[in-house]
Amino acid sequence: MSTTQTLSASPTATLESPSPGPLTWERLCTDPAFAFLQDLPFKIETNRWGQLVMSPTFFRHSYFQKRIIRLLDALLTEPGEAFAEVAVQTTDGNKVPDVVWMPRALSAASMETFALPEAPPICVEVISPGNHPDEIAQKRALYFEAGAAEVWICDRDGAVRFFAPEGEQERSTQVPGFPAQIELPSG
Repeated sequence: MSTTQTLSASPTATLESPSPGPLTWERLCTDPAFAFLQDLPFKIETNRWGQLVMSPTFFRHSYFQKRIIRLLDALLTEPGEAFAEVAVQTTDGNKVPDVVWMPRALSAASMETFALPEAPPICVEVISPGNHPDEIAQKRALYFEAGAAEVWICDRDGAVRFFAPEGEQERSTQVPGFPAQIELPSG
C-alpha cells in the first residue's frame, strides 16, 4: 500500500501529496504539508474525486471581484456582507465562488468552518481566460443545488448576467439596482 497520494492539478499534471491520508478541504487548509499551496498564484478547488483543480488568476479578474464586492456592500441594506473566495461544499467537491454575499447571521455562524455546508444567497463567478463555458455552467448548477438564490456571471468585459434556479433573468431580484455592466478603469 502506497503512502503517496496523487493529486491532479490539471488534465496533464499531477502533484504528489507530501503526506498520506484522505484529502479533505480541512486538511488542505490546516496540514503544514500543504502550506506550499498558499503561495501559488492559483485559485484552488476540489472535485468529487478529491483532486485539486487549480485556475490561474489575473488582475482584471481581481478588479471585477473588488468592484462587485463594493457594489454589493453599497447596494444591499439588509445586514450582511460580500466576501471574496469563500469555499462552498457541493456534490462535486468544494467550489470557490469569486464573490459571495451572505446575511450577517450566516457569516457569524460560519466563522469556524473551512467550507460552507450550503451556498450563500448570491454566488458570483468572474470569468478568466482559463474558464470553459461548460465549467461555469456546471458551477452555476452546483451552487443552485447547494442552495444559492442567484448566481451571477461577470464576463471578461464586465458584463454581468443574472441567473435564478429557473434560468437567466434580466436583472437581479436580490439586488435590483446592481448594474448589468461593470466599467473598466480609463486612463
